[in-house]
Amino acid sequence: MSDPPQSDESSTLALHGYGGVVPSPADMHSPARRRLIQGLAALAPLPFVARRLHRFAVADLDPALLRALGAAVLPSELGDGGISRTVAGFERWLAGYREGAELLHGYGSGEIRRTGPSPALRWTGQLRELDQAARKAGRKPFAELDLPARQDLVRAALHGARASGLPAVDRAPHVAVGLLAYFYGSPEAADLCYGARIGRNSCRPLEESTRLPPPLAEGR
Repeated sequence: MSDPPQSDESSTLALHGYGGVVPSPADMHSPARRRLIQGLAALAPLPFVARRLHRFAVADLDPALLRALGAAVLPSELGDGGISRTVAGFERWLAGYREGAELLHGYGSGEIRRTGPSPALRWTGQLRELDQAARKAGRKPFAELDLPARQDLVRAALHGARASGLPAVDRAPHVAVGLLAYFYGSPEAADLCYGARIGRNSCRPLEESTRLPPPLAEGR
C-alpha cells in the first residue's frame, strides 16, 4: 500500500488517510436517494456505510454555496484570492476525511485518539438550509445575496449556539464554524494575525533562525 500524499494544508486536525471525491449521477443527490441510503445503513457493515455516506455527501456539496459562505464569515483581509484558497483547502480536507483514523499525538503520550464521525452529511444539509432560507426570505439563492444579507442568515442559523471558542474542525456544530476553525488552525491565519510571513509548521533554514519574519506585505 502506498503512503498517502503529503499536503501543505494545515488544520486543527492532523489526519492519516486520504481519498478523493467520486462523481455521482444527479439522481443520487435527491432527498429520496439519501433517505434510501440511510435506511439501508443497518443492512451493511457500519464502516462501509459511513464511507459511502461521506462520499455521497462530499459529492453533493455545492462549491458555489461554500464559496459564498466563506466570503461571509472569513476575514475580509484575505481578499478574494485568500478566501478562494481557504475554501478550496477546506473542501480538500473534507474530501480526505476518514472516520476512525488515528490522530497524531504529542511526544511522551501513549493516548491514541481517533477522528469522529464525518461531518460532511450534516454540513451539506446546513448549506442547503442556508440556501432555502435565502430563497424564502429574499427569493434569491444564498450565493446571489449581498454580503450583509448572507451574514444575517448565518447569524440566524447560529442563534442559540454556545460560543466557547472554536472546536476541532470535525466537531464544529455548523459548517460556518467548521470553516472558521479550519482557517484559524492554518499557517495563513497566523501570518495574517501577526502581519508577518511566519510560516507556522514549516522549517526555516538554520541561517534564517535569527532573522525576524519579513512583513506580510512583502509576500503579496
